[in-house]
Amino acid sequence: MSMIRVEEALDIILRRIPSKGVEKVSITEALGRVLSEDIVSRRDNPPMDNSAMDGYALIAADIRSATPEAPVRLEVVEDVAAGYVAQGAALKPGQAVRIMTGAPIPRGADAVIMQEDTERNGKFVLVKDKAEVNENIREAGEDVREGELVIPRGVTLNPAHIGMMGVVGRSQVFVSQRPRVAVLSTGDEIKDLDENPTGPCIFNSNGYMLQAQIRSAGGVPCYLGIARDNEEDLMEKFNWALECDLVVSSGGVSVGDFDLVKASLDKIGQEMLFWKVAMKPGKPLAFGKIGEIPIFGLPGNPVSSFVSFEQFVRPSIRKMMGCTDLRHKTVRARLTRTVKKKAGRQHFLSSMVSWNNGEFTVTPESEQGSGVLKSVVRANSLMIFPLDATELREGEQVAVQLLEECVVA
Repeated sequence: MSMIRVEEALDIILRRIPSKGVEKVSITEALGRVLSEDIVSRRDNPPMDNSAMDGYALIAADIRSATPEAPVRLEVVEDVAAGYVAQGAALKPGQAVRIMTGAPIPRGADAVIMQEDTERNGKFVLVKDKAEVNENIREAGEDVREGELVIPRGVTLNPAHIGMMGVVGRSQVFVSQRPRVAVLSTGDEIKDLDENPTGPCIFNSNGYMLQAQIRSAGGVPCYLGIARDNEEDLMEKFNWALECDLVVSSGGVSVGDFDLVKASLDKIGQEMLFWKVAMKPGKPLAFGKIGEIPIFGLPGNPVSSFVSFEQFVRPSIRKMMGCTDLRHKTVRARLTRTVKKKAGRQHFLSSMVSWNNGEFTVTPESEQGSGVLKSVVRANSLMIFPLDATELREGEQVAVQLLEECVVA
């Protein structure tokens, strides 16, 4: 099976990724979830004109001549706090109402003077500065209007969204269900973290890294442990994995003699859709389906596994959840040093992107090996080196994926 391009591979994958159902949750549990309904305001916010600060509601024309040396004296006819409405008649010239932040503007008033520009004297107030009409008044509906769409479906909910749902009085919302993603590591050389690896054996870093990536994308990882390099163990683990919505394995998809993942999946009934992608790191990447369940076979090298997940598995999880933002944000950045490669594969270089003098700059890590995970640890982005390009020069504008994290409970 020949290599296919990254965009072609992603298109094949996304066309075969089903959507999950929806569920209702409290907004206290909604952070990081994907909204499955439009949130529309049922009333104006604020519901009526109100004061932007503590002070005195008054008629602006009354104090147009006020200065600290020649203050204007007004009669204080009422006090009104937030959550209450002034009970008296409409203000007359020469009158004021003591008002707290958020309290409705009394009838007849057209401005609020801040408390710091006044001096209280019994039932009067001395105003030491003028105010314009509507000064320090927040108009009804200034934040949102009745019937306004405030959060569209498909958004991943952040703290500001939670606050807005509180503003419009929504205590519960519909969100997409989170897909359960089976995680399986393969290989006789892999040992779990509480074991004592000897000789050529290594710790199972991929199994735990993939669980973290799944959570970051919004999924629920189901860790199945380590499958040994024999068909019986692999098939048993994969049969367990098929209880989930999506399956991700790492290792066992290259051309080695002990790479049995593909053969084992074929026996279970997998429809193999591709096996190699023209990218680096991550060329030996398999994707198929058993029934309606998508299955990813990621490379065993940790950087290859990490990059492959971010390019293909993350968008798949996000699509299952009904997201509108499937992929990491990409920006243009100025390259700080020249890099070279052979044509024929799209490279993803672990890089550090910064904002300098009004533009992004990007510096690729000096070590880019598929087994050098510390290069990703030191990076905040992946610089994209196009498939057919052989050289990107210092000072060129290049595409960079930002590796932001997704907060999920």
